[in-house]
Amino acid sequence: MKIYLTSLGCKLNQSEMDSLAGQLAVAGHKVVGSPAEAELCVLNTCAVTHVAAQKSRQALRRLHRDNPQARLIATGCYAELEPEALDSLPGVDRVVGNPEKEHLGNLIGVGSVPREGIEAGVPRTRTRALVKIQDGCDNACTYCIIHVARGPQHSRPADEILTEVRALLAQGYQEIVLTGVHIGAYGCDRQREPAETDLWSLVDRILAETDIPRLRLSSIEPWDLSEQAFRLWDDPRLCRHLHLPLQSGCDANLRRMARRYTTGEFKAWVTAARAAISGLAVTTDMIVGFPGETEDEFSQSLDFLQRMAFSRTHVFPFSARAGTPAQKMPDQVSPQVKARRARAMRKIAATSQQAFSQSYIGRTLDVLWEVEKERREGTFWSGLTDNYLRVYTRNSADLANRLVPARLVATAGKDLLGEIET
Repeated sequence: MKIYLTSLGCKLNQSEMDSLAGQLAVAGHKVVGSPAEAELCVLNTCAVTHVAAQKSRQALRRLHRDNPQARLIATGCYAELEPEALDSLPGVDRVVGNPEKEHLGNLIGVGSVPREGIEAGVPRTRTRALVKIQDGCDNACTYCIIHVARGPQHSRPADEILTEVRALLAQGYQEIVLTGVHIGAYGCDRQREPAETDLWSLVDRILAETDIPRLRLSSIEPWDLSEQAFRLWDDPRLCRHLHLPLQSGCDANLRRMARRYTTGEFKAWVTAARAAISGLAVTTDMIVGFPGETEDEFSQSLDFLQRMAFSRTHVFPFSARAGTPAQKMPDQVSPQVKARRARAMRKIAATSQQAFSQSYIGRTLDVLWEVEKERREGTFWSGLTDNYLRVYTRNSADLANRLVPARLVATAGKDLLGEIET
């Protein structure tokens, strides 16, 4: 069978579709690159905001429009939360919630496939592989619906993760990204089982028991950092990048969000991490226009963002999600005010990102090259340093999926231009 897989939203969704692609390939099916070629299309939906839910509906309509003859399956968070809304869309044959997603291969009819070697036969389109280490969340931030959509925290066995990492490395991947909903909680649900550990012990095992070129962590809650964990970055294969979602730089907002820290605690964690890990990139997420956020509170948040000097910041206007406490909070902020605040915050974020990039001009860093584009001026490549700097270079050599050092010579907007040293 020819099957087209796609996803919206987070890296975890992408990781799940990558895993399914491997299962399908091992079972003898062909994963195709466009819906027009497919006999079956699968969309892993997102519901983190009402906009994401809307995009999920639009994507399903587009898939059916592009290939009305193909069967269409919707899975993921939106499918879990509002199955009726998706089941009523034209062309949707089946809606599969998150608990059944792990068995989607069986539901499609491809049979059970072990995780070992799941990438065999799948065309490699990226240089990094996403490995899901856990799912679910036991937090209950007032703006978030994911703990409802994904359920409680549960972790994969460490030995199973190691097996998958080795299989991916054997396929030629140069970077592994550990992903999940709350990866810092990894192992908390398995503490009574023999040989099960926490996130930092898992990272230690991967570094010690494999020849992985690069290991990266996806988003991690700031309270999951520890002084003891910082020693792991003595190994240069662990990427100097921490994505720590702040969400607001105002303590009153953080309390309304039910975040588990103050701005003072957050700053202390980041200061300790930067002191322990030279060249560390700290990226973050920020929400503007949360219910009750006054102009003074927004100014506090803006000032804190500026003082923290993050290397990259994702700014989101608050989106009320049905089923969350924040949806029913008083003093909802108007769309116009949210848009204005988002513009102001993105301006500060862009300045901080450019300053971080500029501080590396004249230095030489290893870059994992991943994207090739032919232009009139020649062949251009794009890649990432371990501390999450995007670098571009013009070079006729085949740099695909290679860790090759580049001297960083100039900024290109918020990114950098590099020269391959020969």
